[in-house]
Amino acid sequence: MLRALLLAAAATAGLGACAPTGGAGGPPLTPLSRYALRVEPGLDRIALAVHENGLSATQQAALGDFADRYLASGAGVVRIEGPSGDDPAAARQTWAVRTALQAVGLPAERIVVGSYAAPDPRAPVLAGFETVRAAIPDCAAEPRAMENRFSNNSSIGLGCAINANLAAQIADPRDIVGPRPISPPDSGRAAVVFDDYRRGEPTSASQEPLVEGRIARAVE
Repeated sequence: MLRALLLAAAATAGLGACAPTGGAGGPPLTPLSRYALRVEPGLDRIALAVHENGLSATQQAALGDFADRYLASGAGVVRIEGPSGDDPAAARQTWAVRTALQAVGLPAERIVVGSYAAPDPRAPVLAGFETVRAAIPDCAAEPRAMENRFSNNSSIGLGCAINANLAAQIADPRDIVGPRPISPPDSGRAAVVFDDYRRGEPTSASQEPLVEGRIARAVE
């Protein structure tokens, strides 16, 4: 009986030593909570030099890439800012940027034209939009504590590299904030499937027959 009580007391003490020591107001207890993925505001902006003859081919290509990035982000408005002053070429360039962006698919209601205080009336025309980017932690600056511990808490710095790699690889940082909206269902396809089901016909698509050596021929 005494032996059983001693074993139970030792087990209880061992469990108490392994219990987490952090409370509700203490530091995060797990790497997921300590290095949670998050986003921070960013700005995508390009500067276009003013030319007497309007936009160059290089500038038009840069605006096309800029528009693709904006359409991929899908948030906010594009702000075009020309240098303040009475320079006619700068004014023409500012509105030419707006026309070029509309030509590559940007809606007119998402483009705002303004001016900024520039030291030179021929200063570049700016085009930009606000975006978000993944916040990548500086793992090299994180402290390391690999000494002996008497708790279940993870080591400081554990999980930083994993979350930094995830943040660097995520294509669209908005996925960190929340899931993307679900596209509407294909009601036409659903109606076809239901009609086949009511007639007692197979509802799945026919499987393409497997041809031996087909993959090998495809990569020749």
